[in-house]
Amino acid sequence: MYLDEKLEKDFLKEIIQKLGISPRDLLRTGESAYKENNLKDSNISNEAIINLMIEYPKLIERPIYIKGSKAIVGRPPENVLKII
Repeated sequence: MYLDEKLEKDFLKEIIQKLGISPRDLLRTGESAYKENNLKDSNISNEAIINLMIEYPKLIERPIYIKGSKAIVGRPPENVLKII
């Protein structure tokens, strides 16, 4: 879904809030977009990271399981058991 349809910024921010992490913690560091955009630079703002996640959705760690007001990254899959 998120690879075919552009994510809304507010929705992505809501997911990050439900995860209780920073946008940087949701980045996939092995993606070429991570390297090409020098995302290892700690001076890049959260807002800029979110914008890049919208532009390059493969940067987003996945899968993400959402239940009510909580969310969790399903890697490893056992993580999902924490909010079921």
